[in-house]
Amino acid sequence: MKVISVFATAALLLMVSLPAHLAQAQEAQGPVYVVQEGDTLWDIAQRFRVSMDELARVNGVREPSQLVVGMRLIIPGLEGIQGELTTRRVAFGEDLRGLSRRYQLPQDLMVRLNHLTSPRELYVGSSLVLPVLAQEEPSLRQRATLAPTQSLLELALIMNVNPWTILLENDLHASWQVLPGEVLYLPGSTPDEGPAGLPEAIQSVRLKPDRFAQGKAVVIQVDGAGDLSLGGAFVEHSLHFSPASEGTFTSLQGIHAMLEPGAYPLVISGTLSLADPYPPLAFAFVQEVLVGSGNYPFDPVLTVSPETIDPAVTLPEDAQWAALTDHFTPLKMWEGLFLSPVEPLYSQCWTSRFGNRRSYNGSAYIYFHSGLDFCGGVGNKIYAPAAGVVVFAGPLTVRGNATMIDHGWGVFTGYLHQSEIYVQVGESVTAGQLIGLVGGTGRVSGPHLHWEVWAGGVQVDPLDWLMQVFP
Repeated sequence: MKVISVFATAALLLMVSLPAHLAQAQEAQGPVYVVQEGDTLWDIAQRFRVSMDELARVNGVREPSQLVVGMRLIIPGLEGIQGELTTRRVAFGEDLRGLSRRYQLPQDLMVRLNHLTSPRELYVGSSLVLPVLAQEEPSLRQRATLAPTQSLLELALIMNVNPWTILLENDLHASWQVLPGEVLYLPGSTPDEGPAGLPEAIQSVRLKPDRFAQGKAVVIQVDGAGDLSLGGAFVEHSLHFSPASEGTFTSLQGIHAMLEPGAYPLVISGTLSLADPYPPLAFAFVQEVLVGSGNYPFDPVLTVSPETIDPAVTLPEDAQWAALTDHFTPLKMWEGLFLSPVEPLYSQCWTSRFGNRRSYNGSAYIYFHSGLDFCGGVGNKIYAPAAGVVVFAGPLTVRGNATMIDHGWGVFTGYLHQSEIYVQVGESVTAGQLIGLVGGTGRVSGPHLHWEVWAGGVQVDPLDWLMQVFP
């Protein structure tokens, strides 16, 4: 006798016609979406991955003003499917298999609903199309991960679940299909809203913001339970996680100002200690995130001493400066907003902003401005914006008299072109402490303070740190 799984049952839900009192005047010839406050035709088309013109044509919408809250729009391109649909944003840690198991929807149905041609399309922040029933009536399921050396029968006994129930709940045909480390859904007492593709010890993964942009610092926070260690990578930079509070781990990572906009893989990995007799569970989850443009302007061509743009000089110095940020200090030494590094008179006066595209001596615009330039003259005071430890203090060819401070958690600040340096390597500084004077040393066209902020080995926009509390 053939057993019909809950996945097959769920597939039939969308085939049921809508209640008559909810239907529009004409018979719906496809799934529908109920317009919500703030919706536009363009927004709806983008979320459902359909053409705005086709959406308007199918629904007889000729003017944007025709769109009103409560209106039922037929979603084209989903022939043979009936029912009410909704959308929600995809979070990190969610993949097609895990979402299929959470919502008890066959993968091929989810592919159709979301017009997917590749699993990569479920990038962080993308719209996931779901039946309203799947959202309104969350199933009482919990995640469970098959441990290394553990059999499906052992897992079933520990969780007090019939092994056949595990197979049916996860659209599996045989126990040999389940691999160590695989995340399964089992009957539970409450809905499990954690990331569907990660072990149950990972309760949530939050990216702030979830759409990255050139030159910005990203906060990655993971809420977990148990003996958990975390790592990861993004665009050739390793992620370092530090305990921020009980059960919460935080990583700060910069997005390079010249990184080409597009989709890039974000990896979060780790190990989880399990109860005896099972060895630690190693896991890694890879998901695409979008990097958008920082919309940085182009500065006028700058004329500088040829020596200061000679690769024989700049490349070794750039490598030396960047290497200072390779060290990761697990202690976070700052609190709240960073203070302005200059006197109040100049704190809102900038001669050049971070990220501006630059040309030197008629070159192509292959350079970018790696910091924030404050107005001021030789001898103006420079202050530490936050507590930290000095890791560099001395003269450089391009950067002039320079200082770099380590604030912990992979965050560093740099101070260039100084006339005087008042601190030395290894010295601890406090927020607001006088550390030097503005000058005109190195590659400059006039005296000023060039201030940099680094996060995860990448320069990021310093203004953000004066306006936003990290993490």
